[in-house]
Parts: sequence; C-alpha cells; structure tokens
Amino acid sequence: MDEVNVSQQYYIATKSSPAEEHARVLKYGAMFAVFDRLGDIRHQGMGEQGIFFNGTRYVSEMLVRLWNERPLLLSSTIEPNNFLFSADLANLDVSRGGNVVIHRGTLHVLRSRFLWRGVAYDEFRFANYGLEELSVPFSIRFAADFADIFQVRGMTRERIGRMLSPESGPDFLVLGCEGLDGVQRRTRIQVTQAPHEISNQEMLFHFDLQPKDEITFCVSMACENDSERPNVTDFSRAMKHAESETKAANCSLPRLASSNSRFNDWIRRSSADVEMMTIGNPETNYPYAGVPWFSTVFGRDGIITALEMLWVEPALAKGVLEFLASTQAIAVDPTNEAEPGKILHEMRHGEMANLNEIPFARYYGTVDATPLFIMLAGAYHDRTGDHAFIQQIWPNIRAAIDWIDNFGDCDGDGFVEYAAHSQRGLVQQGWKDSNDSVFHADGSIAEPPIALCEVQGYVYAAKLAAARLSTIMGDNQAAATLQQQAAKLRDQFEDAFWCKDLDIYAMALDGRKRPCCVRTSNAGHSLFTGIAREDHAREMAQTLFTEDLYGGWGIRTLGSREARYNPLSYHNGSVWPHDNALIASGLARYGFKSFAGKILLALMDVSSMLELHRLPELFCGLPRRQGEGPTLYPVACAPQAWASAASFMMIEACLGLTIHAADNRVVFNRPSLPEGIPQLSIRGLRVGEATVDLLFERQLDTVRVQVLEKQGEIEVVATL
Repeated sequence: MDEVNVSQQYYIATKSSPAEEHARVLKYGAMFAVFDRLGDIRHQGMGEQGIFFNGTRYVSEMLVRLWNERPLLLSSTIEPNNFLFSADLANLDVSRGGNVVIHRGTLHVLRSRFLWRGVAYDEFRFANYGLEELSVPFSIRFAADFADIFQVRGMTRERIGRMLSPESGPDFLVLGCEGLDGVQRRTRIQVTQAPHEISNQEMLFHFDLQPKDEITFCVSMACENDSERPNVTDFSRAMKHAESETKAANCSLPRLASSNSRFNDWIRRSSADVEMMTIGNPETNYPYAGVPWFSTVFGRDGIITALEMLWVEPALAKGVLEFLASTQAIAVDPTNEAEPGKILHEMRHGEMANLNEIPFARYYGTVDATPLFIMLAGAYHDRTGDHAFIQQIWPNIRAAIDWIDNFGDCDGDGFVEYAAHSQRGLVQQGWKDSNDSVFHADGSIAEPPIALCEVQGYVYAAKLAAARLSTIMGDNQAAATLQQQAAKLRDQFEDAFWCKDLDIYAMALDGRKRPCCVRTSNAGHSLFTGIAREDHAREMAQTLFTEDLYGGWGIRTLGSREARYNPLSYHNGSVWPHDNALIASGLARYGFKSFAGKILLALMDVSSMLELHRLPELFCGLPRRQGEGPTLYPVACAPQAWASAASFMMIEACLGLTIHAADNRVVFNRPSLPEGIPQLSIRGLRVGEATVDLLFERQLDTVRVQVLEKQGEIEVVATL
C-alpha cells in the first residue's frame, strides 16, 4: 500500500482487480477461508485469499495439479447452509509428442471442503471414466505467510516475524512462524495417503486407477499456536459433528416461505449467512461482522444484527448484550478511546493487535454502540420478558446511560458528539467511518466534535428504553427523568438539525454547531428511532425516494447532487442493505408501509441477481439500468452479518410486527405485503414456550392474517 495511516482510516488497499468475481467463502468460529472456484488459494487479485485463524493467514497458497496442470473446472458451489464447498474438476487433454493420449474429462475429481474447530478439511475423490488404466500424477503446493489481516488489507510493517524451518514426515508437513509477539503459529498439514514425495512446500502423489475405479484421500490443515492445538479427526467424523451443529442452529429459527421463489432463495441465504457468522464463535451467540476484513467482534454491527434478527432469534440479542456488557470500558484510556460505561467498537486477536501496532485489540472508538446497547437491551426485554437477564446487566445499562450524559455530551449542549482522542484510531466514529464521510454542502470536512444526526436518535430511543427498564426495575423517579430528557432532546433535535430547504435532517453538527446540510441516508435513521416529528417524517419520506437518493436498488448513503457524491465510494453514494433496513423499519413506523415494501423488493432484486443470492456489505450506488444487475463494490465483505439480517427487519416492518412477551401476544399493526410477495407464511414463531404458524395473503389494499396452528398460550392480534 502506498500509505496507510490513521488519516486514511485503515483503508483497504485495492491495487488490482479481484482474482475473480465469484470467490468462495467458508467460516467457522475464529477461522475463515477465501479461495477460488476450484478450491485453490492463490496469490492473485487483491491477495485476499487464504485460510485465516484469529486474524492471521495460516495458509497463503494451496495449488493442486493434475499432470502438472491446473484441473479443468466443471462447476463449484457452496451448499445452501454454507457448510460444505464442493467442486467438480476434470483433467485437461494430456498430450505426448503432439498427440492427445488422455482426453479431457477422462478423470473426474470431486473436491470437498469444510471448516470445523480450527481445522480445514479437504477431500479428493478421483474416478477413472476411461476405458484404460490411468497413471495419475497429482500434486499439492502449500505456502503459509502468517500475515496479519491488516497486512493483507495493505498495511506495511518495518519488521516481521521469523519463519521457522518446515517439518515433514511420511504424511505431514508443518509450516511455522515465530511472531514478533513471541507467539509461534503453525499450520499442520496431514494427509490420509502418504505422498510419494514431500518437500518443504509440496506433496507429490502418484496412483494407478483401473477403468471405473475410484480412490479417495483427505487433507487436514490445522491452525495451531502456543495456546491452541485443534483436535484433528477424520473427514467423515468431523463432517458428521459439524453438520449436526449446523442443523441444530438452523432448527431454532422460524421458517419463512412465500409464493415468490426469489424471496425464498434470499431468506434461505440470509438465514444461513447469519448462522455462519455466529456458529463456532468463542463469544456465544455473537455474530461476527463480515468476511474477510471484519471477521471478529464489532459492537455496532453485532447490536444492529441482533436488532434485525430479534423477532426471529432473540438468543443473538442476549449473546451480544452479555459479551458487550463483559467488555464495557471501566476507565479512561485515550489510546483506545475507552471511557467508563462505553461499549466496545471492535476486538482483534492478531500479531499486530498483540503488539499494539494497531489500536484495535480492544478498541472503543465508536459514538453509537453505547446508546444502541441500551436500545437493544430494551428491545430484548420487550421481546422476551427476560427480567432476570436485564437485572444481571442493569449495572452495565446504568453505566452506559452515565457515559451518554458525562462523556458522550462532552460540551454539555444536550447532544452526543465525538472527537478522536488518539492519533492512532478512527477519526470518524459513526457507522460511516471513512475519513471523508462527514462534510458540509461545499464538500469541506466537518471539524470535530461532531454530533451525528442518527446518534441523537439512538440516544433518544435509548433514554426511552432505559425509562421502561427503570420502571421494571422499580425506579420510577429515574424513569420519569429519562422520559423528560428524551422529550427535551427531541425538541432540541428539531431546532438544530432540520434543514427546511432540503426537507431532510442535517447529517451532523460540526464543532461550531453548524449543520452539515447535505442529503444523506443518516437522516432516515431518525425514522427508525422515532425522534423525527410527524410532519417532517412525511416530508423526509418523499425526499428519500427522489432520484437524488433512490437509484432503483435502494437508498444511497449520499444524494447524487452533493459535492462529495461518488457512487463508487465506500460511504458517499453507495447502497448499504443494513442502512436500508433501518430506514424501511422507520418508514413503516410512521405509516409509510408502501415505501418500506419498495425497499424490500429492491433488495430482493439485488439478491436475485447475485451468485448464491447473498447481499454483500454494500454495493455501488449507480442508477439501476434496464436488464442489468447492481454494480459490486470491489472490497465489500460477503457475507456481512447486518446485510444478511436486513431482510428480516424489512419483513417485520412491512407486517407491522410487535411481540409483547409479557402478555404472550403477537401484534400485526396494519400488515402490508408488496405486490411481489402476494403470500407469506411464518412457521414456528416462538414467544416464550409457545409457537404459532401464520399465513399472510394480500387482498386488494389489506393483508389477511390467518393462524394455521398454535402450540401453547399465545394470542395473535391483527389491526387492519
């Protein structure tokens, strides 16, 4: 990378095009793999391929050869549940003396891969479909650079660790490195069939196959360090255990289906992606943010994913709240932006984090995770009635409220602002954290401290949530005070943020309290939190769907007439699914269900045009063109948890769904379905110990709600 420093916000370098458009991704716990459609790991494109564990790349190259050539790719895919990668491969034409002696497709190779508990398992099944015996030369080349994920992203280091001498035996190869942090990291490669020859980087096999004969052998790649040495088992046993774990996770979710097959594909992929980002993580029921760049705990991402998934899987909310409470800051530390009561932004485990070369080992540079934490706690209690858990984390909720009042509002003006306290962390500390994402109409960057539009909404909703919880905890005086504070904030917000000429709320106030009067998606979050005044909500709903902000695939982060608009940028004109889901939820809250449905259909269209139907972290904000799909952003994470979960929040919004756990009641307030989804069923929706199956059918301007089956005490109420 030419220059990666704090001012560039730990930018992800892009010096060449991706190796290919359809890279394959697997993840289990702290391990993930990015590889090509053959299953190989190559030094191509942006260099993002590899097998990673705890923020370090343990395998940087894995290349297979048949007759010294790459196999012919027939097809490859990831199973719908994200568990297993499989590729059908074959030999190319093999020639000798100008004559083809083995025709292409004579040898079939079925390659399979999955990850489980720190080990990548590969199986190769060879089948000879020719009429003569085949003598097959096959090789696998390995490399392990043990690069930190931030090096893979483009950061350079003055010094790196010491590579260890490879170790090998009849059926294994160990590649290792001693990091500058003193940790020895090793990749232990084991095969079930001893190769004919093994070197420091390559295993050479040679086997004979009679016509119609098959042979199978497996490769395991275990990621080890000083404190962890995974238990390697055989391929079939590991697969059985891992599949059982995946199926068990899937059983807990309600089953959604519609008369629209594209919707069904999208929902299945969304469910599988959220599960993949969660299953196996050491932090129980905590979805990691995204693969490859953010496969770790992120406070904001985890909270928003949990909010999106709350009605279908409240266990995620509990997992997120529990872990963030356990890591809540208790002291002031400017080096990592910690302050008492503040909620974590991100947590990294690699060598560079261990050495403090980056500040993200445990980093608190986010202005919004703390109020969002309180919002999630309130929403979780509404959904579950889990009083005991709220009582358990009540000191953390109170500490978060104190942070808002004492540290968040640093100048005492009633708004929560941020300004970086360290030269090594993030400059912008809202969800749009690119260094150029907060600016004035003329394009000039806003000076700190910055009060973001959406953060004031989060604080407003957090105060109301804390008021409800205070009442439950028996502190009526605190509840009354919090309600008064919320009401005062709402009035102040209207006076300071509304831009009459633009019919939208300002993106932010800068350090001199000047509004950043630009059209952004941030303002849509004020609908989600309920801080927007009714008349302004109506005007803003119309603004959000002008061509300036709505390009056909969703609402852009920035209007096309603004000075810094760039539809190819990360935050200044792109489209983010989670952003759109929050806006859709807010639109429905204020009664604009048709607009919420429009966003839902747009993102469903995006899903239908992408391989695996997977919504990425973001995509470019170029206008929709007839007969063409969306333009992909080159370094977007896919999967990304809050993008995957977006579909569930939009369904909740359109149906007007609220769950009142205290009364075992499910309410549908003026349910709506967009024209593309005339019928929808939800089976196995759980409230406490009860479950219900439901069917929704569009009928002219209304939606009919039918209870198909109930188990246990549960009341379903629909208001039309």
